[in-house]
Amino acid sequence: MEQKTRRLPGINSLAPGDWLWVDEVYGAQMAYREQLLAERLDEVYRQNAQALPAAQELLAMILNEVGALDGFEVSRDHVICQDGRRIGINQAEPLITAARLVQEDLILMEGQGDEHLLTAGVLCFPASWSLAEKFGKNLVGIHTPVAEYTDDLARRVQRLFDHIKPERPMWRANFLTYANPDLFQPRVENNRRQAESAGDLWVRVERQCLLKLPITGAVVFSIHSHVVPISVLSEPERDELFTQQKGPPEE
Repeated sequence: MEQKTRRLPGINSLAPGDWLWVDEVYGAQMAYREQLLAERLDEVYRQNAQALPAAQELLAMILNEVGALDGFEVSRDHVICQDGRRIGINQAEPLITAARLVQEDLILMEGQGDEHLLTAGVLCFPASWSLAEKFGKNLVGIHTPVAEYTDDLARRVQRLFDHIKPERPMWRANFLTYANPDLFQPRVENNRRQAESAGDLWVRVERQCLLKLPITGAVVFSIHSHVVPISVLSEPERDELFTQQKGPPEE
């Protein structure tokens, strides 16, 4: 699993051309994204009016990236995706257009004063958080009530957002375990996660990327999610995962 069981891995440099991943479940994930965007738009999409320029810049960057990927054809007003869908390019709703092209969820954080606020996002595959609840909040508010997000860590993350450069994108990995493989797992702050048994667990691996847009200066937080049954992990990988979680789920 290539060290993906590490709970808080370090930040890594993102190689050119390695931002957007198209894997073997692209078709299935995109079909689910289309369903969520059609049926639960208020839950998976938010954008304030001031974020439109950043969203348009992000769409332009994504169009450039997917144009270099196998199976995509980018034209002036539409994109043919690897799974055969024809997606119109809508500059009035750039974030939704982008979200229909790629597996990654897309969050825009824009600097206001000495902090960054969540000003726009498409979050079809939330891992125990709610876009509607976190919309408009700063980094501390977004991470509430994560116990590990200490004041020291908050300062370091804010410095990272303050100093990230367009030419130096970054990525990190994270994981969660769930009782089922559903990618749509929203949860508000006051709702506790359901207890999990050690039997049929699923491991959700997130590849989280940070990029700074050169024109608007907004920071893009993208999340590529992949879910596998815990049975595919080796015994050492399971041991490391449960160690990071402070013990296995109850039998």
